[in-house]
Amino acid sequence: MNMSDFVRGSTMRGSSGRQQGGRRAVATIVCRDFPKPDFESTKPFQEMQEASQWLKDAPRPERPLNVVIAGAGLAGLSTAKYLVDAGHKPIVLESRDVLGGKVAAWKDEDGDWYETGLHIFFGAYPNMMNMFKEMNIEERLQWKQHSMIFAMPDSPGEFSRFDFPDIPAPLNGVIAILRNNQMLSWPEKIQFAIGLLPAIVFGQRYVEAQDHLTVTEWMKQQGVPSRVNDEVFIAMGKALNFIDPDELSMICVLIALNRFLQERHGSKMAFLDGAPPERLCQPIVDYITAKGGEVRMKKGLKNIALNEDGSVKQFDLLNGESIQGDLYVSAMPVDIMKKLMPDAWYQKPFFSKLDKLKGVPVINIHIWFDTKLTTVDHLLFSRSPLLSVYADMSTTCKEYYDEEKSMLELVFAPAEKWIGRSDEDIIEATMTELERLFPTEIAADQSKAKIRKYKVIKTPLSVYKTVPGCEECRPSQKTPISNFYLSGDYTKQRYLASMEGAVYSGKLCATQIAKDWNTTSLPTPLFSSKELETASS
Repeated sequence: MNMSDFVRGSTMRGSSGRQQGGRRAVATIVCRDFPKPDFESTKPFQEMQEASQWLKDAPRPERPLNVVIAGAGLAGLSTAKYLVDAGHKPIVLESRDVLGGKVAAWKDEDGDWYETGLHIFFGAYPNMMNMFKEMNIEERLQWKQHSMIFAMPDSPGEFSRFDFPDIPAPLNGVIAILRNNQMLSWPEKIQFAIGLLPAIVFGQRYVEAQDHLTVTEWMKQQGVPSRVNDEVFIAMGKALNFIDPDELSMICVLIALNRFLQERHGSKMAFLDGAPPERLCQPIVDYITAKGGEVRMKKGLKNIALNEDGSVKQFDLLNGESIQGDLYVSAMPVDIMKKLMPDAWYQKPFFSKLDKLKGVPVINIHIWFDTKLTTVDHLLFSRSPLLSVYADMSTTCKEYYDEEKSMLELVFAPAEKWIGRSDEDIIEATMTELERLFPTEIAADQSKAKIRKYKVIKTPLSVYKTVPGCEECRPSQKTPISNFYLSGDYTKQRYLASMEGAVYSGKLCATQIAKDWNTTSLPTPLFSSKELETASS
């Protein structure tokens, strides 16, 4: 399928060519967002809606507890949001001057936003969808056509797509796969499907049991053809965890595939209509502060001071302040948590096992071009050796919309060998890859579309690297320290390292605190009984 087919298929009309005299004509792009899926009727959404309501209905504590939370990313803000719902007073401390953690973004000197990552909101994110609903900001999600679109490495400029019909799962996914004959042959599709049967039949129990295998090891064990790896899993691995299948734990891929195959709208994607700090995080902050909580910026944590019994005495800050509370939560990334962890805690297996959880490097790139590219109103899987996914944000996102000039946002992964290289080297390598993806419009030497400006955002330690054996090292939100809890996508919850995992971890953390401190007779909520039983043990 060539690019013009894609433009029509994605409810966009594009035209490009050359005017007389050799001057290139500007592409005309027409975008149309799709209606919000009917999440409210699905079991995952209703379960997490029940989770939110449980916290609002929980018996009030004898007095609101001051809960000091380190980190104003999605995990920290989610924890604080659900703590105020449960009747407590969170005090969120953020080291930087920007909200969001891994979804942070900044404005440059021209007023243009640049972000830490290309953030996609999936239909399989029931906690995130509930958060948007509870904040009354559902209209800020721009839903795209229910498709997954892959570049064709052997056919520059061409793409292949999986279009999901609007019918129940898993039939919509099966039909999407069967109708695509460009990436997998029929025998390969059948062998792939047979390999996935145990995950579909046995669900989460089987999925978690595969954590000892990499993606490539699992494929060999299940008799899945190696071409499935080349055609599908390399792109999925880099999109899910920024690493290749020979390193990635199969649990990561199976969790995603299970959600996509079991939920009608699970693989449907949406873009936020602007920068996450303003369009997502700030409404949560407003909610927290309106109910008596606090969010304090530029309050970086320097040290966790302990009492003689090993419990937390106070949080010592980089500016010399000390903050005391009734309870304390770390919503910091796992690498920062390990760096600030008191030496006395390392003697406990609960904390020492965190050593295996290490952040993966990732690079996010923004390139502003001087012309409008013939593009697609969707996320694209590049399937290149250096790039993971990309999107023309001037087409997909309202705040970044530009009819005359494109702004590509791209994820450069795996990034381990590039994180120390110069921005110029990274842009040069990126342009070489883009020449393959846009052969008629982009040349590595900029003889076609020219770069107006660019931003390279390096995150040396992003989400934890999901290699085999990590699952047993992920901690519960409840710790052995009586007044200290954890929140973050690396903590134990069913959605792994993702925005959804961060939001859900915050809800679980707040739920555990309410269960521990609101009343001694508070029943365990049904929605999270497994997670909280794990925490208690």
